[in-house]
Amino acid sequence: MPATVPGARRHDREILALALPAFGALVAEPLFLMADSAMVGHLGTPQLAGLGVAAALLGTVVNVFVFLAYATTAAVARSVGAGDLATAIRRGMDGVWLALLLGTVLFTVVLATAPALVDLFGASATAAPHATTYLRVSAAGIPPMLMVLAATGILRGLQDTRTPLRVAVAGFAANLLLNALFIYGLGLGVAGSAWGTVAAQFGMAAAYLRVVVRGARRHGADLRPSAAGLLGNARAGAPLLIRTLSLRAVLLITTAVAARFGDAEIAAHQIALTVWTLLAFALDAIAIAGQAIIGRYLGAGDAPGARSACARMVRWGVVSGLVLGLLTAAAAPVLLHLFTGDEDVRGHLLPVLLVAAVCQPVAGVVFVLDGVLMGAGDGLYLAGAMLVTLAVFAPVALLVPVLGGGITALWWVFGGLMMATRLVTLALRARTGRWVVTGAARA
Repeated sequence: MPATVPGARRHDREILALALPAFGALVAEPLFLMADSAMVGHLGTPQLAGLGVAAALLGTVVNVFVFLAYATTAAVARSVGAGDLATAIRRGMDGVWLALLLGTVLFTVVLATAPALVDLFGASATAAPHATTYLRVSAAGIPPMLMVLAATGILRGLQDTRTPLRVAVAGFAANLLLNALFIYGLGLGVAGSAWGTVAAQFGMAAAYLRVVVRGARRHGADLRPSAAGLLGNARAGAPLLIRTLSLRAVLLITTAVAARFGDAEIAAHQIALTVWTLLAFALDAIAIAGQAIIGRYLGAGDAPGARSACARMVRWGVVSGLVLGLLTAAAAPVLLHLFTGDEDVRGHLLPVLLVAAVCQPVAGVVFVLDGVLMGAGDGLYLAGAMLVTLAVFAPVALLVPVLGGGITALWWVFGGLMMATRLVTLALRARTGRWVVTGAARA
């Protein structure tokens, strides 16, 4: 029999217990990466520029495969809800094996094509050698990076976001220490930064695997790879891959259009996008909680509980968005002086930050519903919804400079139109209830 629908306070406790550690893990990486960039920056401008190009390439490769975390979370959480922890861990390990397979292929490709990829990104003649060196060394870290994504999904599905927080903090702290040793102590320069990061990534993957293997032994789970498991994870992840690629296309189009306005405008855009990304981390923490909680309720056959949790998380999304929006608007004058001393850039940045602030309540609901549908395993709908969003957004964004609009108009299209379209498509799905498919596995 389905469990009794819990009250709002129980939902709140569940959301906070998962979201707060998830937020910590999410913000740990960019904070440590900033410190890493600062160390490389002291080597010289060409080295820093090379790191920027290589890091952008690696970030694109890894972020495209973030479905390894999302799909694994949903699958594991369903089995947890069904009370079958052995199957939960085995399904999660299928995701880890898929990550290792994909990571090995990507390692080979990036290693062989590093100079061409750096050239494609338009690195200068002085920065290109450093970018190529960093990219080739860092390619060795792609398999453990993807394995970390999948293993994080296992623990989230097991309703554990504290362990990923501890691993993230320890891993990135080790990364800083190793980079300092390799860059300055051993005099390896940019290559030292890459080797330090690779070593930390292997350490994080090993830490996750230790936790997972210990759980597998406790519950008698089979850790061996299976063709059926790999194919099942690939099928579940394919729609989420399409969703992610569509979202990346939105970001690339926005940046490409912003670059056409001039240096001050693209500078303002990049700063605003940095702030937007930080705000997204906070909202994404609630979405991660949603993935784990919704998957567990559906796996337990508790449809009312899933609907109730969804409604509660939407309220959290609205409130969080309002709070973040007000904080962004209030902090905008400070952010202007924090990020730039150029008055022209500040003039463009202030209205863009205010647009971002206004859009946060909508973004809060979008992130929550995105997480709910991911937790429900509704990947096909998410892929279609994001393709619709891209189809609505792209022509309007490309018309902004043609119609005489500027960077502020572009951000109304990005933060307003794009997020509103996502809100409509996701809210419609949530209201139909077709995402509520109970059982240990989504049919």
